Amino acid sequence: MTQIVDLWVDPACPWAWITSRWLNEVATVRDIDVRTHVMSLAVLNEGRDLPDNYRELLAKAWGPVRVLAAARDKFGDDIVAPLYSAMGEEFHVNANKNIDEVMASALADVDLPADLISAASDAEWDEAVRASHHEGMDPVGMDVGTPVIHVDDVAFFGPVVTPTPRGEAAGRLFDGVLLVAGTPGFYEIKRTRTEGPLFT
Repeated sequence: MTQIVDLWVDPACPWAWITSRWLNEVATVRDIDVRTHVMSLAVLNEGRDLPDNYRELLAKAWGPVRVLAAARDKFGDDIVAPLYSAMGEEFHVNANKNIDEVMASALADVDLPADLISAASDAEWDEAVRASHHEGMDPVGMDVGTPVIHVDDVAFFGPVVTPTPRGEAAGRLFDGVLLVAGTPGFYEIKRTRTEGPLFT
């Protein structure tokens, strides 16, 4: 029986990008259906004391999540994953940090109308972004980041992993993550990261 896996991501987060690629790998070795949703690092970090450079990134990060929300509204839930993938490919893999170029390129890649980019500067979409954000984040709490995954009635942050596990290694990680996350009273496994995200 196919297992539904709901994934919440912000296109600005490199760790969420790697987790999304991992779940794509898992889908080749386990019977899962991944559904991608929008969360917002800008919403998550509202009211927090942040370094200026991160605050600048979060201000720019509103654009892509608004575009994703607008695309979902106009073209349905199934457009979120391919549009997010196209954004991530350009932003993370191709290292294009010009957010406007990233959004325009992604819209073209998935054959969406170019004028959808106008949503990036339209705060009208913030309500939809916040609703999706809270749907994903509220069950795990606000002291975590992205990615957030829900499987059945189990919701958790992570995994944070690099590089992307492939093939059966991806499947084994999935099995293990579900095992620990589904254990009543289990909260955390963590160790210090010794390398940054690898997009290969």
